[in-house]
Amino acid sequence: MKRSTQVVASQDPEQSSSLSNTGLVVSVRGSVVDIRFDRYLPPIYSLLRAGDEQQIVIEVLAQRDACHVRGIALTPTQGLARGMTVNDTGGPLQAPVGKGIVSRMFDVFGNTIDREGALSDVQWRSVHRSPPPLARRSTRAEVFETGIKVIDVLLPLERGGKAGLFGGAGVGKTVLLTEMIHNMIGHQEGISIFCGIGERCREGEELYREMKQAGVLQNMVMIFGQMNEPPGSRFRVGHAALTMAEYFRDDEHRDVLLLVDNIFRFIQAGMEVSGLMGQMPSRLGYQPTLGTELSQLEERISNTDTGAITSIQAVYVPADDFTDPAAVHTFSHLSSSIVLSRKRASEGLYPAIDPLQSSSKMATPGIVGERHYLLAQEIRRTLAQYAQLKDIIAMLGLEQLSSEDRKVVARARRLDRFLTQPFFTTEQFTGLKGKLVSLDEALDGCERILHDEFEDYPESALYMIGSVDEAKQKKSTATAVVDTDPETDVKHGTDTDEP
Repeated sequence: MKRSTQVVASQDPEQSSSLSNTGLVVSVRGSVVDIRFDRYLPPIYSLLRAGDEQQIVIEVLAQRDACHVRGIALTPTQGLARGMTVNDTGGPLQAPVGKGIVSRMFDVFGNTIDREGALSDVQWRSVHRSPPPLARRSTRAEVFETGIKVIDVLLPLERGGKAGLFGGAGVGKTVLLTEMIHNMIGHQEGISIFCGIGERCREGEELYREMKQAGVLQNMVMIFGQMNEPPGSRFRVGHAALTMAEYFRDDEHRDVLLLVDNIFRFIQAGMEVSGLMGQMPSRLGYQPTLGTELSQLEERISNTDTGAITSIQAVYVPADDFTDPAAVHTFSHLSSSIVLSRKRASEGLYPAIDPLQSSSKMATPGIVGERHYLLAQEIRRTLAQYAQLKDIIAMLGLEQLSSEDRKVVARARRLDRFLTQPFFTTEQFTGLKGKLVSLDEALDGCERILHDEFEDYPESALYMIGSVDEAKQKKSTATAVVDTDPETDVKHGTDTDEP
């Protein structure tokens, strides 16, 4: 941390002179510190340092009167006492940017935490930056192709947009994020930034190791504000990640994939900071500035005439209450909502995305085209009819349905299997080679299934494949499996829900 201070100070000559502006600690209440300055007051967002090794970092959040400021500590305040000297660094919190940050892992202060040596070829920029002006923003609505069938066909993501990923533990959320990073780097020549807000140390270490093993670390950056760190640190790590993303978009003109886990923890950290600062809470205990703080972060995620930042954000919904203020304010910024289903995961349908609960603002004829739109609507209609018929099938059996309903069930079950996909990042676990499926191939496969071209094929022939033509290669193997088990109707799925 001392190293970072020296680097920042050497780059800005005004900061060196500002170190003479010192203050004294008046009070310490947890993470809240009041400081008296007799020379002049530091501006809002100024960074102050205290302690024997300048290891205690404080960010100014309020000017109380002509001589006193109130700040929130971004580090533990152990050892801080009344009367101690505080130095004004003369600038706000800064983050490293440049080619040297690629494949590295950072904390909120820009310190490397991957034990890979010192940084080189980097600059330092303030984390408090304004969104790009409207004149620089791109007004074209472009689809961000992921290579994942169910997303590209039913829930197209927006280039420069924001997608919310709703899911609990064990449903494949991290695997889906990892696959998107892999596809973005390997096939779109972009850069990926993973921002862990309130992330567990174990999850961060596992993700770093998985990225390294998957071979995608060389084109990504990771930054963490861990769960055990003070709320001020967790609140600012998202701004630091966006500063890095803006460098790649504006300076290197590259597309950036920004993954945030978890955006609810950003709101939660802001709520803790607001409470510590003594602000009157709003509805359900949230900070009165919730909408403003979230907008300041989300509005920086946008596409310009030189590049785009596409964000995929994990969103935790407290107590499954979608009317919670944190969820409501987050929804207003999202262009796509992807809901992961534990039931689909238990059936082995990966990625376990629920196509009926998920939605996308990009799925309109004017953006994706008339054919894509009508095909997606037909797929949703077929899956919805199957969901309604499940109760009848469970009580009376498939034989009691009309011939037309049986065809709907057969199409829906084949669509469910076809929308599964082997991932590159899970090859070592599944033994299946990963598949990247273009949008045209995915649409062609769904259309042919809806036209009953594969009604004579067993469902297992469509499970975990890329393009639909691969089903022909699997048909002979799947048919042999069916012949050995006459009691199971794999074609119609009367006795089993397994894929």
